[in-house]
Amino acid sequence: MDDCLFCKIVKGEIPTDRVYEDETTLAFRDINPQAPHHILVIPKEHYQGIHDVPTEKADILGSLFVAVGKVVKELALTDDGYRLVVNSGKNANQIVPHIHVHIFGGRSMTWPPG
Repeated sequence: MDDCLFCKIVKGEIPTDRVYEDETTLAFRDINPQAPHHILVIPKEHYQGIHDVPTEKADILGSLFVAVGKVVKELALTDDGYRLVVNSGKNANQIVPHIHVHIFGGRSMTWPPG
């Protein structure tokens, strides 16, 4: 999508602090971090929500979570733990309509989350 913020980041039109990238996935630091480590991991292809990914493209979701695993290991979050959040739609407070996984780490998390 031409007007999608995350698609513009993927294309390099908007600078960001990239922490991981491969052929299908990009991870970068959130500009408004809610934890010492707050990383967004996105597929490079545009889909608003997980439910929008067609069955024949399901490998995109696998690649997304493989990238998450690489990022949490690289940031040494596996010992103390981390939280993953995927919001979808207005009631979930999805601000950018492009699938993204939030990785939160570096502090204790509360429950329930929201």
